[in-house]
Amino acid sequence: MTKYTEYKVVHIVEGGCGTIFLGASGLPIQKIEAEMNKYAQDGWQVVFQVLEQKRFMLFWKREAVILTLGR
Repeated sequence: MTKYTEYKVVHIVEGGCGTIFLGASGLPIQKIEAEMNKYAQDGWQVVFQVLEQKRFMLFWKREAVILTLGR
């Protein structure tokens, strides 16, 4: 079991314009990869991740990923 002394939570959200005009646009995979690579260079590791769906402007739902990082 890995013991972490520090944690960080990162929240990455699906784009709002795509949600409104297309009904759904999906999570920004390239942005997620860039964020994860940036944190990995600083020694962070993914400990846990959660996908969430929230109501967006009454009619749509928008996805987000919440990453918990540890080092």
